[in-house]
Amino acid sequence: MAAPAIGQEKSPDPRPNLAIVASPSAINRFGGSLDALNDGLTPTPRGNQRGGGGGNRPQPPRSQFWVQYEWAQPVSTKEIAVYWWDYNSAIRLPMAYRLEYWDGSNFVPVKNAAGFGLANNQYNATTFDEIKTTKLRLALDSADRGSSTLVEWAVYKTENSPSPAPVVIAGIDRDVMVGGKSYLAATIKSVTPVSNVSWAKASGPGNVIFSNTGDKNATAQFTTPGKYELKLTATEGKNTVASTLKVIVHQPPKAKRLDVVYTKRYKIDSKLWSDRAKAMIVNWIPFCIDQNERTDLTTGEGGLDNFIEAAKAIRGEPHAKHKGYVFSNAWVHQTVESMCIALMVDPQGDAAIIAAQEKMKKKLEEWIPIILAAQEPDGYLHTAYTLRDTAHWKTRWNPRNRGDHEGYVAGYFIESAINHYTLTEGKDKRLYDAAKRLADCWVANIGPGKIAWYDGHQEMEQALVRFGRFVNDMEGKGSHGDSYVNLAKFLLDNRKDGSEYDQSHVPVQQQYEAVGHAVRATYNYSAMADVAAETGDVDYQSAVMSLWNNMINKKYYLTGGIGSGETSEGFGGNYSLRNNAYCESCSSAGLIFFQYKMNLAYHDAKYADLYEESMYNALLGSIDLEGKNFYYTNPLSSAQGRYAWHVCPCCVGNIPRTLLMIPTWTYVTGEDGLYVNMYVGSTIKVERVVGTDVEMVQKTDYPWSGNVGITVNPKASKTFTVYVRVPNRTTSELYTPVPQVSGLKSLKVNGQAVPVKIENGYVAIRRAWKKGDKIDIVLPMEIQKVTADERIEADRGRVALRVGPLIYNVETADNNGDINKVIGKTPLTMEWKPTFLNGVMTIKGTWSDGTPLIAIPNFARLNRIPTTPLPAAGQQTQPTRPNEPPQARMDRVAASAVWIKEKE
Repeated sequence: MAAPAIGQEKSPDPRPNLAIVASPSAINRFGGSLDALNDGLTPTPRGNQRGGGGGNRPQPPRSQFWVQYEWAQPVSTKEIAVYWWDYNSAIRLPMAYRLEYWDGSNFVPVKNAAGFGLANNQYNATTFDEIKTTKLRLALDSADRGSSTLVEWAVYKTENSPSPAPVVIAGIDRDVMVGGKSYLAATIKSVTPVSNVSWAKASGPGNVIFSNTGDKNATAQFTTPGKYELKLTATEGKNTVASTLKVIVHQPPKAKRLDVVYTKRYKIDSKLWSDRAKAMIVNWIPFCIDQNERTDLTTGEGGLDNFIEAAKAIRGEPHAKHKGYVFSNAWVHQTVESMCIALMVDPQGDAAIIAAQEKMKKKLEEWIPIILAAQEPDGYLHTAYTLRDTAHWKTRWNPRNRGDHEGYVAGYFIESAINHYTLTEGKDKRLYDAAKRLADCWVANIGPGKIAWYDGHQEMEQALVRFGRFVNDMEGKGSHGDSYVNLAKFLLDNRKDGSEYDQSHVPVQQQYEAVGHAVRATYNYSAMADVAAETGDVDYQSAVMSLWNNMINKKYYLTGGIGSGETSEGFGGNYSLRNNAYCESCSSAGLIFFQYKMNLAYHDAKYADLYEESMYNALLGSIDLEGKNFYYTNPLSSAQGRYAWHVCPCCVGNIPRTLLMIPTWTYVTGEDGLYVNMYVGSTIKVERVVGTDVEMVQKTDYPWSGNVGITVNPKASKTFTVYVRVPNRTTSELYTPVPQVSGLKSLKVNGQAVPVKIENGYVAIRRAWKKGDKIDIVLPMEIQKVTADERIEADRGRVALRVGPLIYNVETADNNGDINKVIGKTPLTMEWKPTFLNGVMTIKGTWSDGTPLIAIPNFARLNRIPTTPLPAAGQQTQPTRPNEPPQARMDRVAASAVWIKEKE
């Protein structure tokens, strides 16, 4: 990513700059974006955003880094200029640097060079004898952090140099709805101005209407669904260059979205899910409660104590300063929500669960008054503001404070109120009413004609739509709910002229590629999907589908995780999916919400396929089998144990609150019936199905078996449709499983076979349902070998193993300490081990050397290596970015890996 401390303005030098059309590359580069080096703009540094300082550290031994430009045709130059910046003495400039050019065989020094200045925060010119070349290289000696201090490099054209052809990039491939606009934003880099630009349809089944074919920033509309290719042609002098982009055109989704099934009291009848739920209820959530009540952690955490101090400040009493991160309220609210959801799980007589639930009931009664006492009279709630340092934070909703998470913590409070309301069946409205006051405070202050604002972290946007929908459902259409949805859209619509990091770089309707911080991205896209479903905004629908397509088909891990970590906790480029990935647990939770919203909007089972995949593989194993340690990051190759806590505990409550909402993920309802999206042994009441409530009872050992029995018990006999999801294990184009497994092995209702006709991933069974009617399905559960798209460099020559929704993992603990071998040709078989890792289905085979190969479900990985103990009072907790070894080292020592060598 470009260094955030550097602004840019147009370069004052009028000479043609050859660098603009060069392809940059570097070795040993750490820091800023290569693309920023040759954008032709003058940096305008605004202070040190990197932290640390050069100080008096000794100079390292001479080491060399280089940055290189390459042109498609030879160019001539005799002068360059480089702009150095030391980030206000935070990073040293290089000791020296040299200029070399490619003579056709080797890089050689330029002759008679004069310059090589190292003046900070300005251009440094160097002249030399004229050269003609296709490559130019700057070699830097003893550069601190590589070449980070080099922020712009200009190469000036001589009169003898032909003008290179312009660089034309038509834009990002995208999706669009019929009737919606696709916002074209081409990139044209040229040494001298282009004389002509022209858009045209290259292919496609219908007509394309351009707003202006001669404008690189035109819009395009399409008359007919299908696949299109648009071509942009640019001319500079004698050079004409064209570039294309692909557009998939869809019909808009149905006007009526599907309806949410709110999580209320339910029963689990599945050993896998019962074990995971018990671990979270008995161990993990009580531990989070205890951690939030601690007052002795001094690194990043602040818990309930911030609410206590904020209440004192509101009453005008002496109070302590805010402790920890500005967003530390979040894990308190998440823990409240997790407690509420955990209390909805039927303990079925389990003494340990009953005891834990009793503790949670008491804690809710203790915590709720403490939290509400910190709410300001007008409804605003954010303890970091109430206890603020006024020199930093003088007003609410200030653009300079976008990073202070006002909306992030407010959103989590609102979401906790929803599940507290459903827990008490609306009998206790303390949090619900407080959430309405908070939302009303935001509505009163932000909006058209009021404050124009957006938060740096987009939790409030998805919470407002979720809450608006909930208020309308509880109080009836026409209540406050619509105002909350409208505010969410307003907050999203204000995102522009910012950074890719928080998805504010361009208006959300013009975002077609998943970029930036992965958690913020999924929350942003989840909110956009909700707004699109609630308002029918076609441009929102187009952007959301584009973002989904880009993420799932170009930036998605087989485990259902996202975020390679190549940018700050975020996405890399298309197909850049290294296995020592970041895959933050919060991003997996966010992705589940996003896929769920897409399922509601499009009535399509493929989105449920994907959130099931994320749940079983990316998120279920983020907490260990005992429920005592967790992962902040979830790489596909790792040798690191889980840890008890984290200096940034944003995931600790997000994991259980997401996993335990089983009723919400399992069923949704529509105008003509209900949809079965997950297969979990359970008893769940689905309300408001064509005028009646329906108790749905699932009996299944899925995912260990494909046999699923579903008993349908309507309160009153009714005719409606039950849509049964037929899993598709090939939703992402990035991965190809062999053999292909699709369809159902059988489908019966009350013992009678039913024809399997699949539409949008569902089989629709319409009949007059009465209590005791039973659906029996058998899902195919064969072992599959999965290969990745060849463009994913990290997975070339490798395979992964899959059964049903489960991705498997090989560990050194089961494979004689060595998983860096080639998989053998022996047929793979499954073996149930009832006492191993709480009971799992393993895959057995051989390595090519004949030794046994054993694979376990990815969620059970790394439960047999040491964990990081909980820190004592005042000690440093697990760092925000645990050190991840490079891939080469992972190949040698990884304790766990998803991808196995298929060949040397």
